[in-house]
Amino acid sequence: MTIELAAQIEQVAALHEQDLAANTAGVFLPNALDVKYKNAAKEFSWQWLFPAKSLTLVPGSEDCRRWHLHETHVQRAIKLAVRKSRLAKRASAHAFRHSFASHLLQANVDIRTIQELLGHSDLKTTMIYTHTVPSVTIKEAKSPLDF
Repeated sequence: MTIELAAQIEQVAALHEQDLAANTAGVFLPNALDVKYKNAAKEFSWQWLFPAKSLTLVPGSEDCRRWHLHETHVQRAIKLAVRKSRLAKRASAHAFRHSFASHLLQANVDIRTIQELLGHSDLKTTMIYTHTVPSVTIKEAKSPLDF
């Protein structure tokens, strides 16, 4: 684990302790997991790695929960990093997503796994990435037994 990642986790732990001390309802969980796991929203393992700075009122109640950092904050941070690094190419979170998918294909990761990781409902959407990786002919393909 990198020093930066360890520091981020420590910050999240401190924020989580503050939220617990303030008796908040925890974090918002996806897909009604808070119904399935009653205490999950307050457990550290379910906290967002990049939490929002402020709490959000839960609609229809007086509870407050923490959400993850909004995507625009990440986009701004990437834009600033690209500007500071003086890259000649345009780079965005979307470009990183494309790179991620292309590298998975190059590593021979199953297309259905990539579909799941990218959150595509239709495999045709994921198949668009196959044009970014040169195809391998049967002649070029190596059997695991060839090593």
